[in-house]
Amino acid sequence: MSKYHEMTHEEVFNECKKYMNEDHLKFVESAYEFARDAHEGQYRVSGQPYIIHPTQVAGTLASLRLDPDTVAAGYLHDTVEDTPVTNDDIKEKFGKDVAFIVDGVTKLKKIQYKSKTHEEYLADNHRKMLIAMAKDLRVIMVKLADRLHNMHTLDHLRPDKQRRIADETLDIYAPLADRLGIGSVKWELEDMSLHYLNPQQYYRIVNLMQSKRSEREKYIADAIKILKQNLDSLGIEYEVYGRPKHIYSIYKKMVNKHKDFSEIYDLLAVRVIVKSVRDCYAVLGAVHTKWKPMPGRFKDYIAVPKVNGYQSLHTTIIGPGGKPLEIQIRTEKMHQVAEYGVAAHWAYKEGVKGEVEQTESNKKLNMFQEILELQDETMDSHEFMKSVKTDIFSDRVYVFTPKGDVYELPKGSVPLDFAYMVHSEVGAHSVGARINDKIVPLDYKLKNGDVVEMLTQTSARPSRDWINIVKTSRARNKIKRFFKTEDRAENIEKGKNLVEQELLNRELTPKDFLDKNHVNKVIAHFNFHNEDELFAAVGFGEVSTPTVVNRLTEDIRKAAEDEKQRQLEEKIMNKGQQSVTEDNTSDAPADVMRVKHNNGVMVQGVSDLMLHLAKCCNPVPGDPIIGYVTMGRGVTVHRADCPNITKEAKQQGRLIDVAWENIAKNNKNESYNADIEVYGFNRSRLLSDIITALNSKTKNIVNISGKVDSNNMAHIYATVSVRDAAHLDEILSRMRDVPNVYEAKRSIN
Repeated sequence: MSKYHEMTHEEVFNECKKYMNEDHLKFVESAYEFARDAHEGQYRVSGQPYIIHPTQVAGTLASLRLDPDTVAAGYLHDTVEDTPVTNDDIKEKFGKDVAFIVDGVTKLKKIQYKSKTHEEYLADNHRKMLIAMAKDLRVIMVKLADRLHNMHTLDHLRPDKQRRIADETLDIYAPLADRLGIGSVKWELEDMSLHYLNPQQYYRIVNLMQSKRSEREKYIADAIKILKQNLDSLGIEYEVYGRPKHIYSIYKKMVNKHKDFSEIYDLLAVRVIVKSVRDCYAVLGAVHTKWKPMPGRFKDYIAVPKVNGYQSLHTTIIGPGGKPLEIQIRTEKMHQVAEYGVAAHWAYKEGVKGEVEQTESNKKLNMFQEILELQDETMDSHEFMKSVKTDIFSDRVYVFTPKGDVYELPKGSVPLDFAYMVHSEVGAHSVGARINDKIVPLDYKLKNGDVVEMLTQTSARPSRDWINIVKTSRARNKIKRFFKTEDRAENIEKGKNLVEQELLNRELTPKDFLDKNHVNKVIAHFNFHNEDELFAAVGFGEVSTPTVVNRLTEDIRKAAEDEKQRQLEEKIMNKGQQSVTEDNTSDAPADVMRVKHNNGVMVQGVSDLMLHLAKCCNPVPGDPIIGYVTMGRGVTVHRADCPNITKEAKQQGRLIDVAWENIAKNNKNESYNADIEVYGFNRSRLLSDIITALNSKTKNIVNISGKVDSNNMAHIYATVSVRDAAHLDEILSRMRDVPNVYEAKRSIN
């Protein structure tokens, strides 16, 4: 991972001084002071004052030379989510642009999503952020800066959370940085993600790179010396230096292309920066004159730039000593775009607060329009994110129209995907395709450089088979929309019948829930225009019947849950009052009396509620614990750090104090289950050695299972019997002593 420097506010302010005027500096300073006061008394998991985090976010944005509104939003981005500050407060003090950016990166409140899984909640948040980004690019700039600092401080979180966040970073944020061309952020996010997701491979590559570093540095120095001698004769200004290869890109090539470390050609690379495009090609000529180029290893991204604006000449030559050497040639402006992507185009211009420069490169970046179209065509957040990953984040192919216009599509696209990207009518009336002047079938896989011409007929119409042929969600949704419209009347009737039958199956009267008030709430939730659209979507299978019925019956189900909660709370209160009354006859103060329950746990003031240990975190004596009042199940005892104990639970008053009875007096024969995870290299007899080590420390292995990933890393999960937390620590310590095991930890289901 790169060396990370934590910026102070003074350093951020000095960075801003390089390109902002006095008024804008005051604006940014006021945002810092507002955020500092709002986060007063809050601390990160690392123990640092919370304000350090937004300061780093603002610092990253300032280093990208982004406008004052964006840097201010960097300071303020967590205030609405984590403090009493509202978005209206931000809007009133800092303006609507800053308020929009802050709202775009603010997570949806979990309390509104009780009925949704964690994955659904994340998908909704990602969707909200991407839609906001499509309307104002600065939203994602703040989010990327936020994620960058979070990745730098991931060491302070639990290993399972580290992996979850690293996986999300690799899945969403690194591809976003890539599509926006922000290479400096993309590479850092990818390398740090690999560090947490596959530490064994990460450190293996680092060690391999270090092992022959001096040899490679000498080779690069020799190549640069020879190259300079040739470039000097051109009479141009240039800068030349060795380019470090990023760890994740090496890892990807080793995995995807099944190559050994020694087989990766562009591990050795030289970059040449010149003043003009003409100079780029002059340098290329000099390089190919001196060294023989490797066939198939030349790419001209100047003539045909990547969709994110990246431009450069790439060539791999047989360098000194017969070793392959990659050389990249670009202008200074191209280099800025390669490092900072669209941020280089949207960079703040002094004296024009809140405005950005939008060049032709930005206009070619059609990702924003694609996101808005996907938002219109997909209602479910999971489906939306799946479409984004398929249509926008996947590898690309570049094809041409006969007139020379360039179109970019996801790798694996077919001519129909191209047709629907050009225009819906072109897609709908397609009967065939001509690629490079040859007729091809509609399921032909497009390749880079193909010249595509669609053959159409006015009388032609889509085929239902096309849904299974196309690659992009955009084309698939347009085909589905055609048949949805064509079969509209039939789908409306079918959908209404399905909803009525589902209500009857639940022993509910349809007319009680298909009235205007209930139906309008569902229409609003799914963003339909009217009742017919809703039932047509159900009939077509676009929205599931149970989902619609759940929404229709939400009020009565909520009322039933509230009544259960009220009765349970009343029971707890009554039992507590009764206990206090009884305790007052004792010599001990009422507020310290506790009643012992099973499992060695004591609950204050309650004597006969059901009580059990949570299966998600399996608390054991010695763990800090908390009681959670569960609907109809009494009190569930969780570890205090269990992620299932949410802020909402605390706010609702569903948590009560519990404690272990005196651990020293515990029955030594009493045992508790604990879940552990063990990670290591999958050598011969690894599992056998782990089982032997477990048996040496515990009387009972309740269950054990494992899997091996594509990198030959073993992930072993076990549930073991322990006496208490200290006993569990002994077991984990013993696991770490097993050869080839690099991590052993407690887990939460």
